[in-house]
Amino acid sequence: MNRLLCSLLLLLALSFSKAQSLYFPPLSGETWDTLDPTALHWCPEKIEALLNFLDERNTKSFIVLKDGKIVLETYFDNFTDESIWYWASAGKSLMAVMVGLAQEDGYLALDDVTADYLGEGWTTCTEEEERLIKIRHQITMTTGLDDSLEDLGVPNSEYCYDPECLQCLTSPGNRWAYHNAPYRLVQNVMENATGINRTLYTYQRLGSRIGMSGFWFDYVYYSTARDMARFGLFMLAQGNWNGDLIMTDMDYYQAMIHPSQQLNPSYGYLWWLNGQLGYMIPGLQFLFDGSMIPDAPSDLFAALGRNDQKIYVVPSENMVVVRQGEGAYGDAPSLTVFDNELWGRIMDLPCPTAVDEEEAIASSIFPNPVRDVLYIRAENPLKNIRLYDLRGRLMKEQSTINANAFNLELNDLASGLYLLSIHYENGLQEHKKIAHQ
Repeated sequence: MNRLLCSLLLLLALSFSKAQSLYFPPLSGETWDTLDPTALHWCPEKIEALLNFLDERNTKSFIVLKDGKIVLETYFDNFTDESIWYWASAGKSLMAVMVGLAQEDGYLALDDVTADYLGEGWTTCTEEEERLIKIRHQITMTTGLDDSLEDLGVPNSEYCYDPECLQCLTSPGNRWAYHNAPYRLVQNVMENATGINRTLYTYQRLGSRIGMSGFWFDYVYYSTARDMARFGLFMLAQGNWNGDLIMTDMDYYQAMIHPSQQLNPSYGYLWWLNGQLGYMIPGLQFLFDGSMIPDAPSDLFAALGRNDQKIYVVPSENMVVVRQGEGAYGDAPSLTVFDNELWGRIMDLPCPTAVDEEEAIASSIFPNPVRDVLYIRAENPLKNIRLYDLRGRLMKEQSTINANAFNLELNDLASGLYLLSIHYENGLQEHKKIAHQ
């Protein structure tokens, strides 16, 4: 018991320490401290290019927080900071938090049987099959219910909650499928468990304590972009708001933003996770290799919704990014495509230095992306080479090279993005992103 208590106190201390490094806006009013982009060495022309790209991609609201402060806040198409917009499936991640808080309050437990809250016969499965489905399966997309009934002639089955639309395909936990109907019914589970309307419970338990307004309508959450940013900041602070420990169950918090099952390692509890070895996307039973958003930091986790509603949280950068709008590519699915385009531009915002421009000519580094060996050929003698991951951890180092060529073996590293730092004998330095497959 003492060990458990010590672990809990340590986790709470870490959460409090994280929150102490962040700015939190007041719970009411329009005041929100800002940070000049030049303090981050972001180039004005690159910021302009980023905003033009967002405008071209049907964006309505865009916010970047750094250390809790607003660095960029832009609205398009007559949108303002008071405009209300839908979160679409980004609201799933909000509901994941609410289920966790309901568990923390003793209303439910993740391993409770769903039928205990929805009643027997909420599916067409046998009673024995139905009682295998738990709340945990609903928030990890592993209920085993068939998500492809439209192929069998059942219209709008994705949003049909009638028992005939909820048919068992396999045992819970054996198949990952992005299935909206079981997710939406977890909202009914929470309401039935708490006995409180979902909008009221969300406001009482979370919204009022972080200054977030909004409401649930037909299973979808609506709010302003700043409300989304407040929610992202709450997650960046590990369930803390300016010293108010709103979520104290750190085991649940960590489970939300880490792989919840092995089938799709890029999915937690209704949160999307970057930096994993593979990912699945809605509608496909196929595991793609590599990180979901290669050009983004590997520790990024995100609330992602239809038509590119986004809340990105990046602990290593102390950053939150929010995007509202229509689909970046109209009605065409753009999961990972738009995300990677956007993050490629965000990560490229810092201005190059004069030394950087010299360095671009100083060496030849290939291939990139690389699988096994990275070849470095330079006009000037190399002094040392270091390779870091995107969290700043040193992964490879070779010193006192004193040669114009070096081969860096990478076959023992995980796939992902890395930062290569080269120091030359003449004092020049070179920094380059390397994609390892």
